[in-house]
Amino acid sequence: MKITSIGGGPAGLYLAILLKKSDPTHVIRVIERNKPDDTFGFGVVFSDATMENLRHADAESYDAIIKSFYHWDAIDTHYQGKVLTSRGHGFSGLSRQRLLDILQQRALELGIEIAFETEALDPEPFLDADLVLCADGVNSMLRARFAEAFQPDLDWRPNRFVWLGTTSPFPAFTFYFDQNEHGLFRVHAYQYAKEPEKNGALSTFIVECTEETWKKAGLDQADEATTLAYCQKLFGHRLGDHQLIANRSVWRSFPTIKNGHWSHKVPRASGGFAHLVLLGDAAHTAHFSIGSGTKLALEDAITLRDAIVEHPDLEAALIAYEKERRPAVDAVQRAAAVSLRWFEETERYFGKLDPLTFNFSMLTRSLRIQHANLGVRDPGFVKELDRAFAERASAQSGVSLPLDPPPPPMFTPFKLRELIIPNRIVMSPMCMYSSNDGMPDDFHLVHYGSRAMGGAGLIMTEMTDVSPEGRITPGCAGIWSEKHRDAWKRIVEFVHRQSPAKVGLQIAHAGRKASTKKMWEGIDQPLEGGNWPIMSASAIPYFPHSQVPKAMERADMDEVREQFVHAARRADEAGFDLLEVHMAHGYLLASFLSPLTNVRTDEYGGSLENRMRYPLEVFRAVRAAWPAHKPMSVRISATDWLAGGFDAADAVTVAKALRAEGCDIVDVSTGQTTPQSKPVFGRLYQTPFSDQVRLEADLPTMTVGNVSSWADVNAILAAGRADLCVIARGHLYDPYWTRHAAYEQGYDLPWPAQYQPAKTFTPRG
Repeated sequence: MKITSIGGGPAGLYLAILLKKSDPTHVIRVIERNKPDDTFGFGVVFSDATMENLRHADAESYDAIIKSFYHWDAIDTHYQGKVLTSRGHGFSGLSRQRLLDILQQRALELGIEIAFETEALDPEPFLDADLVLCADGVNSMLRARFAEAFQPDLDWRPNRFVWLGTTSPFPAFTFYFDQNEHGLFRVHAYQYAKEPEKNGALSTFIVECTEETWKKAGLDQADEATTLAYCQKLFGHRLGDHQLIANRSVWRSFPTIKNGHWSHKVPRASGGFAHLVLLGDAAHTAHFSIGSGTKLALEDAITLRDAIVEHPDLEAALIAYEKERRPAVDAVQRAAAVSLRWFEETERYFGKLDPLTFNFSMLTRSLRIQHANLGVRDPGFVKELDRAFAERASAQSGVSLPLDPPPPPMFTPFKLRELIIPNRIVMSPMCMYSSNDGMPDDFHLVHYGSRAMGGAGLIMTEMTDVSPEGRITPGCAGIWSEKHRDAWKRIVEFVHRQSPAKVGLQIAHAGRKASTKKMWEGIDQPLEGGNWPIMSASAIPYFPHSQVPKAMERADMDEVREQFVHAARRADEAGFDLLEVHMAHGYLLASFLSPLTNVRTDEYGGSLENRMRYPLEVFRAVRAAWPAHKPMSVRISATDWLAGGFDAADAVTVAKALRAEGCDIVDVSTGQTTPQSKPVFGRLYQTPFSDQVRLEADLPTMTVGNVSSWADVNAILAAGRADLCVIARGHLYDPYWTRHAAYEQGYDLPWPAQYQPAKTFTPRG
């Protein structure tokens, strides 16, 4: 097979090596625009796990690489005059030029042709190959030339960064967070080589800041020399006698690159097809804060080589490559997206989090490192973290806690007004669609009672409607009469009698999403018969075929507000400990908040201030009816996941307004406003919104959204991303989720007297 790589970076060279090694009859050439010893940047970083992949793929290049590595296992964070060190992180640095030298030499040894200083601006001359590797980096000419086929998506991020070097040695991967009159600067620094003959070192020194800070500092007008001088002055106290070094060191924005397709076949004038395939930065990028760009490129090469070896048909091989590789790349890009967002928004944390929490937040920013695996890497650091968390929890709640050893964060109490929640686990409000005329029955007694006995600190009811017309479906629960109150009271009393758990009632009106089928019959689909009139902020149906809601008039607003007030009074009479008003997911109150569902032209539409007027009016009335010593929560959708909709900044504004009206905690969810929304799912995908609301609105939060493990919970809490963690499907799967989490952590969570024998039971696989 004839193979041409457009691009002689790590991706193109390494794949050329692997393909030639797998079949020496392949005719392979590499086209590179630069000279052999001409590259940008300074060092690259590999984790120990990445090195294992390289060792199995090509032992010769692996051996040469490890001889040139500088290895470390610690991360140092310099913050507010302190240096916080975390150990157990296996990474290695290597000169980018040295890596290229190794791969170039290995390629030449195998008989691969490398054409340096050769431009490939026109792809046509290279389409004589059977396989054309599009390995020409971030600014890929081939990707641009065949954009219609590859469907690239480039997201240029707002922060600015410059890639510098220095002779300063770093014994650990080092982060600096330094502030001057222009703003906050972050530094990512690591050593990648020693220079024994000079008794020195070579290190990468990446400086990053927001665009606002970059402009305030005049760096938007700076040339390379001016940039060097500015950074040398700013970080001189960090560098000592060492100087910063430039190498094409211009300020850049990072592009997150994705492609709809990774391969494409092009007909040749001579007949047949040239098969093009993207790899490395041409196919995808991952932010430098998780150091995965070169890793992804080399692992692309390994997977593509394996696919070509396994599938003699080239087109089938490229399909197999993308099918195998894309999920792994997506996972890395999700982690990189969360990590880069943390660095884009560091100002949110700087000065607001104590050094220990700040460092843990930074270490766990990508969600790949958690509380549990950091405890394996560095048990001393995690014990110190947990002790500090327990001390704060004890001071906040007034409950004395042991400190040696401290409890895991999830098993510390949390106080809201006079209510002390015994631990940080909340059973999420989940519609059961199992009521008759809104009445909770024995199903609900067992459903909620079992989760309370299962150890959750706070049991939240399903969305409970304030009127028959406010139900989502005919099977939804309600609290619009004294009979409903008494039925709920039976459940609340059982929970209080049989467990230390607290119980919260979520009250709501479904708005335009009312009068629909039960979840298992067709979620959000209109009823085929027996519909009731529905209302919303505006007369916009949920689906085109849905019932059209009435745009609420002032009389409707008054009536619904009073329904919420009466529901609150009944909730207190039923003995509920906490009350939550539902302003999320496109239901009635949420329909006022979102500009996608509120197109009113009166004082309740238009600006956010107007749109939140009625929801705040309802909350104010409910707060007045609810006892002053009992806390209140509000659930919000912090984003509509759709351009032009309600977003995170709006959520912060609404949360601040709710805090001023006496809201004690915000339950931060997202989406479900419209069927057109495009949520970005993933592990803990909603937690960043909780993080933002908590710190920017200065209000406690609950987080929900794919929180499934106790390791996630402890990480969320210890990093200050939320105060309570809301578990949904985990509680459906396992009513005793919290007790099992305690068992797995070796924590002695008291069992109900009736179940004491379970304490000595050892599950066996």
